[in-house]
Amino acid sequence: MAQIIFLLLVVGLAWFGYRKFVSDAERLSKLRKRGEEERRTGATGTLVKDPETGEYRLRRDDE
Repeated sequence: MAQIIFLLLVVGLAWFGYRKFVSDAERLSKLRKRGEEERRTGATGTLVKDPETGEYRLRRDDE
């Protein structure tokens, strides 16, 4: 019984680690593409409109 619990724990941790790896890879890929686009166009940032205030601001890295 202890082996089954240990195996399930290992599989769960491996699955969690894989999902974390994939999400980080997607985030880094998106940041890299955004940086390449900014370098190609010569921009220093991307403006986005805040839906609450209607003002424009620079896009943060977590968006």
